[in-house]
Amino acid sequence: MKMNFFKLITFLLCAFCLATGAWAENLEISGSTTVLPVAQKAAEAFMKVHPDINVSVSGGGSGNGIKAIIDGTTDIADASRFIKDSEVAQAVEKGVYPVPFGIAYDCIVPVLHPSNPIKNLTTDQLKKIFEGKIKNWKDVGGPDMQIVVISRDTSSGTYEVWETLVMQKARVFPGALLQASNGAVAQAVAKNKYAIGYVGLSYLNKDLKPIKVGGVEATLETALSNAYPISRVLYMFTKGWPTGATLQFINFVMHPAKGQKIVSEAGYVPLY
Repeated sequence: MKMNFFKLITFLLCAFCLATGAWAENLEISGSTTVLPVAQKAAEAFMKVHPDINVSVSGGGSGNGIKAIIDGTTDIADASRFIKDSEVAQAVEKGVYPVPFGIAYDCIVPVLHPSNPIKNLTTDQLKKIFEGKIKNWKDVGGPDMQIVVISRDTSSGTYEVWETLVMQKARVFPGALLQASNGAVAQAVAKNKYAIGYVGLSYLNKDLKPIKVGGVEATLETALSNAYPISRVLYMFTKGWPTGATLQFINFVMHPAKGQKIVSEAGYVPLY
């Protein structure tokens, strides 16, 4: 009789665990690799508070994240740029109304190999380097070596902000090596003494040399004051006004003592 009682208790516990798993809510987040460090850290902290919600985070670029919101394959799209008019039109055609939430400020920082003596470039010099018009480091005060240009692919929000603020809509020259993420750019520059690339603040490390732009260093203060010329807002977009787990997560990220603290820990500038 006692054995049957224990079997019944075991059965009920197993059934409860299975039911709890089945009832757990899933939250999908995808998009910008710039926002990715914030999204990942926020997801880990959020799930500790809400163990009944499973949060899945992936990269892929701002454009792909916004496309996923429009197609309904993600709940939250991370973006390192604002949504384009053409994307809004596509969304409206499908009856989708993306809602933006600014979550942080960021600087896009030109980076070199630590051995490169260059400390500062103007936006005009950067533009000419990425256009392929300045090809040798000696032309900007560096060693007599060919410049290796490393850029992001066109699905990247970081690339689109760089294209607007630095390139002024001019195209990066065909000889540039294109990378799919901030991390890939960081690795490529760290391995090449004559390379130049650009990354978000969160991706700066000891293997990279950040340089000033027009004499202004990329810092939390210069991002907030707009003194740094290549700064931007980072976003999370939802499909319509968020509800349920999506709303809970957005509120978590926006909370000054929770998500905004994570924004700061990830190396970006909190909005609140």
